[in-house]
Amino acid sequence: MGLRRKARECALQMLFAADILGAETRADELVRAYWDELGEAEMDAAAREFATRLAVGTITHVSELDERIRSRAEHWRIPRMAVVDRNVLRLAVYEFLHEPTPRTVAINEALEIARRFSTYEATQFINGILDAIKRDLDREHPQEEIAAHPDEAPEESDDDERIASA
Repeated sequence: MGLRRKARECALQMLFAADILGAETRADELVRAYWDELGEAEMDAAAREFATRLAVGTITHVSELDERIRSRAEHWRIPRMAVVDRNVLRLAVYEFLHEPTPRTVAINEALEIARRFSTYEATQFINGILDAIKRDLDREHPQEEIAAHPDEAPEESDDDERIASA
């Protein structure tokens, strides 16, 4: 597993904790507690910083992210989504909007993380919502050709075809 995927998984775990603990939780306290209690001490410093930036950024922008998700999650209210699924969505949409990650890479990473932490059906649900949001963003402001981080070089998979055709 690449360092950036591991960082995204750490960010997801922080987001899961924040979601369970509620709005009164401060992001800085949550991050500190995560790294002190659960985080891997030997994790690469850059990956740790990336995970922290993703978690804090997602928590900070949760209303904006939820609005984007809500606009494309037909017949689904955010609070009714599984905690893991809504936070995988939030994390990917945060990357769409606030990180230089290519949007297709963010989708692929979200799907791989969903496969590990959620269900098969969830990956289909997440793929559909993220692809719709990506299309919206591509119309609003196309993303320049950004090279993927070397640690997240795209691999050929069945999801590539599904993403392209969705």
